[in-house]
Amino acid sequence: MPFSRGKNPNTSKIPKLHPKGLENQQDGPQTKRSSSSPQGAPKKRTAFVDITNAHKIELSNPIKKKDPVKKLQKKVSVLSKNDVNLKDLKHTKNFIISYVFQIPPEYDIDSEHLSDSVHAVEYAKDIFDYLKSREEKFVLHDYMADEQNLNSNMRAILVDWLVEVQENFELNHETLYLAVKMTDHYLAVSQARRESLQLIGSTAMLIASKFEERAPPCVDDFLYICDDAYKRSQLIAMEISILQALNFDINIPVPYRFLRRYAKCVNAGMDTLTLARFICELSLLEMDFVPVRASLLASACLLIALVTKDLGGWTQCLQFHSGYSVEDLAPVVRKLHDMLIGPPDSKLAVIRSKYAHKVFFEVALIPTVSLETLEGFLK
Repeated sequence: MPFSRGKNPNTSKIPKLHPKGLENQQDGPQTKRSSSSPQGAPKKRTAFVDITNAHKIELSNPIKKKDPVKKLQKKVSVLSKNDVNLKDLKHTKNFIISYVFQIPPEYDIDSEHLSDSVHAVEYAKDIFDYLKSREEKFVLHDYMADEQNLNSNMRAILVDWLVEVQENFELNHETLYLAVKMTDHYLAVSQARRESLQLIGSTAMLIASKFEERAPPCVDDFLYICDDAYKRSQLIAMEISILQALNFDINIPVPYRFLRRYAKCVNAGMDTLTLARFICELSLLEMDFVPVRASLLASACLLIALVTKDLGGWTQCLQFHSGYSVEDLAPVVRKLHDMLIGPPDSKLAVIRSKYAHKVFFEVALIPTVSLETLEGFLK
């Protein structure tokens, strides 16, 4: 099912595309605010210079000036207290990790970011435990046997095309994984026609972009990449249909998030993490991995990457944070290995081509580790 790549010569109604993605588009003309004050309004003045106009008011009982010596003594006292607080923070770092976060020190992977609020150290483990618990709600089965007009090869072509869309629009990888998840969940509860499959995939990508991206592509962009095969009304109607089918719950756990979290447990470098990402992204093409939980799939992909890079196997720290033992990973690892050693399909070349680039450390060109070597780490 060859999908359009957006080569429509008529580009007058759509934003222009450049090789790396979309140019920033303005929503429309904006009215310039008049520089003059409206009649009866106070005159303009610089903010924060004199917000109270205090210098224009004469006080009958002026406030006495503070003694500069006492003011300096107070400042020195505050500074000394801050120094003590910093020392206390350093001394109580292990206490916080052990008792507040309930994480044994040997499994601590967050305390190094204790002073960085972006990492949300206090909640990091709880967040991922919560995402892992939500997987129970989004367990899928192999629904393709129930589809009368589709097959697994058609789905693989759609996913391959979505990877290309993610690359062209420079979207986050989380957006790609979420779009594939939503597509699968929608197909699992509805009968889709072959001609509407691309509409379903592109609409799922639109919804995922709204959820994940800071500046998501607009509806016209997705109509364009479909070569105007669908109308705006059709895409909007499909958006409503997908959201209703998912009960508007689109915060679906995806393996990419777990993969980054678990890679911290072994201080994996970007080359190792990218290899695991390559394996995980390849699995999106296969129906065999649709029923596999995201956290379990991420763990299996990371284990193969670690063994391939000769960095050891599944550690106690990984088992603590993932909740999976080697025995839990073994069946998925063997399936992934079968996928990697299988002959590549020339019609599904986008992912391998993407990860053969130097930006991704050319991980697609790394020879697959032997099954015998893998089995040594699965016992």
